[in-house]
Amino acid sequence: MEPTVLVQPDAARHDLPGHPESQARLEKALEGVPPASVRPLSPVPPAPEEAIARVHAPVYIAALRARCASLREDQAGYLDPDTYIRRHSFETALSAAGYAIEASRLALAGTSAFAFVRPPGHHAERIHPMGFCLFNNVAVAAADALERVGRVAIVDWDVHHGNGTQSAFFATDRVLYCSVHRRFHFPGTGWYSELGTGRGTGFTLNAPLPAGSTGADYDHIFREVFCPALAEFRPDLVLVSAGQDALADDPLGGMALEPGDFGAMTDRLLEVPGRPLALVLEGGYGPRHGEAVAAILRALGGEAADRPRGTPGREVRLVAEMLAAGSPLLRGAPSHRSSGTKERPLSDA
Repeated sequence: MEPTVLVQPDAARHDLPGHPESQARLEKALEGVPPASVRPLSPVPPAPEEAIARVHAPVYIAALRARCASLREDQAGYLDPDTYIRRHSFETALSAAGYAIEASRLALAGTSAFAFVRPPGHHAERIHPMGFCLFNNVAVAAADALERVGRVAIVDWDVHHGNGTQSAFFATDRVLYCSVHRRFHFPGTGWYSELGTGRGTGFTLNAPLPAGSTGADYDHIFREVFCPALAEFRPDLVLVSAGQDALADDPLGGMALEPGDFGAMTDRLLEVPGRPLALVLEGGYGPRHGEAVAAILRALGGEAADRPRGTPGREVRLVAEMLAAGSPLLRGAPSHRSSGTKERPLSDA
């Protein structure tokens, strides 16, 4: 079945030309999307603030709204050295989260979906923005899904660790968070020793890889760590924080992936859970971003992807071994996973 492609129509209302996270980079990503595959539907409603509040503190939501409203149309403000806002950024961020929710609901209904949104989300924490991100789109979509289903998995292949997503679900056994990212890189989190806390222990899996890691390195992590964990966890929904900034030509990356490697990772994920995926755009700033998107969409449409050639590096194999030793999902030990009742709170520590 062909995937559904969702393109946020109002993303350009949050734009600062010349900034790495601008509308131009979304347009570069969309070069890999056949126009006929974009779903012709009515605009998706923005995420309601109660959905945002499952992840972000009300005081932060109110402060962001007020700060954006204080700007003139021609002004830009900075919330930290990386993260800008414009007058309409608050509404645009609500819209991005709404499209992430829509992608997750389509996947639960049986159709893989890729939501092309901005600003991205996986760095945004409960009480502050970070790393170009205002609201955590994937975390909001996961929390929304947990109102309907028992378990959600999030796979984050952005070159940067999704610290905000990890924090949102660090203490729950209802979300499995798997991140592969460049070590010693922004934001400095995501070590393999960060496995969760309380009931969530073992349900966070971080694979920090050295700079220059290849498709073979990533494939090893998926084959030996993420896919076995997903098979054991048996999620009702798999969300992907789809940042393609691990491409070899990405100016913010420092990894060595080729566009086809993203199709291979997508193919791996489709094999294991046996259900559709909901992908939400995160980073990706290089000239071949659209090629990577095209490879992902081909895999979502059922075209087999070539597996990366080469041998994983020694450090990569060591990371996989340490994760296997530290997680009950990978050790094969009985997990303390909950029964998945809807009433279970997100944080069970």
